[in-house]
Order: sequence, then structure tokens, then C-alpha cells
Amino acid sequence: MVSHVSCIIVFGVVQIVHRDVKLENILLDASNRIKLIDFGLAANTMPGKKLKVHCGSPSYAAPEIVARRLYDGPPVDVWSLGVVLYGMICGHLPFHASDNKKVRHCCWL
Repeated sequence: MVSHVSCIIVFGVVQIVHRDVKLENILLDASNRIKLIDFGLAANTMPGKKLKVHCGSPSYAAPEIVARRLYDGPPVDVWSLGVVLYGMICGHLPFHASDNKKVRHCCWL
């Protein structure tokens, strides 16, 4: 988990936001090192500039994405990482999208 947190911190420093951090996108290699995959929704960010595209997996989405508001990039990855950590510790996610909304969504304002 420390490796995953380090990865998110590095993303924040270089202003890249993954936007789809979830258990399904975290793998272990043969040496048990954590690998973050699926950068299809990743975006470059600029300090002070809000993002408009609301995307990712609803069960892991930050409140500002669920509310369809403009958002800062790195904090949404931190929120999703918290959901991942909760899931790893408790064995279930804290929030569940209804069955008809579990499909990944990504749409413009």
C-alpha cells in the first residue's frame, strides 16, 4: 500500500491525475510490488485549473465528481485511494453504486 500511496504522491507532484484508482486497477508483480494500471482516463493538470470531465468508477468517485462539479485533479485520486484502503481493510467498499450505475461513466459538462 505504501508503494501505491507513493505513486499517487508522485502523480500529484508532476500534476498527473489517474481518475480511476480502484482495486481492479491495482496489481502485484512477481516480487509483490504494487502496479497501478489503466491510465486511459489520466489527465495532466495545472495548479489552480479545475477539471471538467467527470469520469471513473462510481463506487470510488469523490463527492465533487458524483455532484458533477468542477474539481481539482489530485484530491480525487486521494479520495479513491481512501476507498481502496477501506476496501482492503474491511473487505467491502464504503459506498456502492446501484447496479444500473456500476458501469464506468465519463461525460462532459
